[in-house]
Amino acid sequence: MELQPQDIKQWLLHANQTFQENKGYLTSLDQAIGDGDHGINMARGFQEVEKKLESTEYTNVGDVLKDTAMTLMSKVGGASGPLFGTAFLKLSTNLKGQDNADFKGFAEGITAAAEGLKQRGKAEKGEKTMVDVWQPMSEFLQAQADFSGDDIETEAKKAMETTKDMSAKKGRAAYLGERSVGHLDPGSVSSYYLFSALAEVINKGA
Repeated sequence: MELQPQDIKQWLLHANQTFQENKGYLTSLDQAIGDGDHGINMARGFQEVEKKLESTEYTNVGDVLKDTAMTLMSKVGGASGPLFGTAFLKLSTNLKGQDNADFKGFAEGITAAAEGLKQRGKAEKGEKTMVDVWQPMSEFLQAQADFSGDDIETEAKKAMETTKDMSAKKGRAAYLGERSVGHLDPGSVSSYYLFSALAEVINKGA
């Protein structure tokens, strides 16, 4: 199957709903090992994404993703805006000018997004950051032949859960060292929410 502009739009609108519903939970996770503002920032940023996408007509998937990236970069505070914005910008660049996103192009876009996150955040897999979801999802999707919502949901959740046993090496959480073990990384949880929302849209379209 392919993802059309309306599918990408629905993905991001559904993600916004998830962030609004889980704002408090994300904030509590961030209060344990970060600045305590992650939930507020993600909810605010994706509310702005919804406003932008709802007010615009799209004919190709790249433009939906680019507008998402630019909105997140300009509206989300802390590290989350530049990082999630970078991920969506890399994804949009990979799909630039394409009416619809086929699976191969989308998988390559997620790989580009993961690489962009590593460069922007100077992070690698295993350091308790959102890279610990995006990198495994890149590897997983590159090994698949087509979209499967249930598999995407399962793999993203598994990747997110691995961060609980990691010791943070980046950001505010790194100051806690071993005391960060036992806590989920908030950015990884938000990344899981994104892939979970994508899975739901794929399942509806399948």
